[in-house]
Amino acid sequence: MVILTGQSLTIEKLSKILFKNETISAVTGSLRRVEKSQQVVEKIVSEKRIVYGINTGFGKFSDVLIDQNLVRDLQLNLIRSHACGVGEPFPEIVSRAMLVLRANALLKGYSGVRPVVIETLVELVNRNIHPVIPQQGSLGASGDLAPLSHLALLLIGEGEVYYDGKKIPTMEAFKREKISPIRLEAKEGLALINGTQAMTAMGAVAYLEAERLALQSELIASMSLEGLRGIIDAFSEEIHKVRGYKQQIKTAKRIRAYLRNSKLISHQGQLRVQDAYSLRCIPQVLGATWQALDYVKEKLTIEMNAATDNPLIFNSQVISGGNFHGQPIALAMDFMKIAVAELANISERRIERLVNPQLNDLPPFLSPEPGLQSGAMILQYSAASLVSENKTLAHPASVDSIPSSANQEDHVSMGTIAARHAYQIVSNARFVIAIEFICAMQAVEFWGIEKMADATRECYLEGRKVVETIKKDRVFAKDIKAMADWLKNVDLWKLADISE
Repeated sequence: MVILTGQSLTIEKLSKILFKNETISAVTGSLRRVEKSQQVVEKIVSEKRIVYGINTGFGKFSDVLIDQNLVRDLQLNLIRSHACGVGEPFPEIVSRAMLVLRANALLKGYSGVRPVVIETLVELVNRNIHPVIPQQGSLGASGDLAPLSHLALLLIGEGEVYYDGKKIPTMEAFKREKISPIRLEAKEGLALINGTQAMTAMGAVAYLEAERLALQSELIASMSLEGLRGIIDAFSEEIHKVRGYKQQIKTAKRIRAYLRNSKLISHQGQLRVQDAYSLRCIPQVLGATWQALDYVKEKLTIEMNAATDNPLIFNSQVISGGNFHGQPIALAMDFMKIAVAELANISERRIERLVNPQLNDLPPFLSPEPGLQSGAMILQYSAASLVSENKTLAHPASVDSIPSSANQEDHVSMGTIAARHAYQIVSNARFVIAIEFICAMQAVEFWGIEKMADATRECYLEGRKVVETIKKDRVFAKDIKAMADWLKNVDLWKLADISE
């Protein structure tokens, strides 16, 4: 079980909740802070003080006062009117992440909600009841209003949920699990939808998949080096230490470990003096990708533990601000888009070197019968198409802004678009890495798998359980999908023992 405090959630803990189905609970001390914050809201309502979001309208309607008897209706109307998401729903795992992050943010005790709101969010996570949330419709400032409104519908018993592998009406799932919907009190609707949890949840899932893919790409690149009889000298520790980037140094170290005792690698001057950049510069390129991922992880960790709604309550003072603005995550997601796109770009160049007979000593297109059988020719086409699509998706979303709410909200982050595109780039990149893996396995067979390093050979043997040797042409789309699906769920580098 992962204990939520409002300030100690990490990417690693979130990964356990999402991918290991860990349950969660809210720490008692944090719930006490939540109660104190909610008491401030109650006092404001009883004293008929005018405070934004509690007894006023929202956005451009912030100067419209709401009668004390209508503050509940105000919150309900807010949720229903703002549930304007469109398009395909977020993956269910992202919806689960949004529930966790929303509960953790409210636990900080600055939002003025009752403990029952957080307790219900926790219960929904633990019972695997996840909201169906359309992906499109958020500007990423005033928070993720549309997506989080669809999340809030779940708490009041409306909308649809993922439950037991199906999409069903929320109340049907509630009846089966004997859960009662919540009647929202003052400020609770606003507190639920004013935040960055959609972009942060999507970004965290994209990051976790990108991190796994980056590690896998190093091992698969090592196998490509064997298939192309690459020069190991370029990975010498001295070279990378004198530049000084720790991520580059670590990547080179892992590749040296993967290729330890390989009889397929070469040394400078043995077959050629230097390799092409897509081989020689793997640590420099992937090291830079790791630098970007480290930055992204830092920003996500901060945001997962941040109070991002508005207004916020400090003791008895209620202050309006702009913590809902998603710019920090928008910039981080745009950075990750570029970093992962580059991971795929350099992989596609190695694929080209593996299939192009003018660039290697292997059979043309790794074909078992060149001419009669096309072999891996069109696998490279697919990889080229995917990296080209990624270049379009990598255009930064954060440099765009469109004013909303009658120009009251005149600068927005587009952070949720950035996070969605980042996830799509990761998915595309995984297909590219899968294609490189298929081609690398075929290449090393030509030289003899008994000559491979222990680590890469173990990886090869596992990969061959997923995709068979190319003995004749077949529908390779099935192979690409099977390999990509496998890579999505396997810690490939752990199959290779690289301990000293």
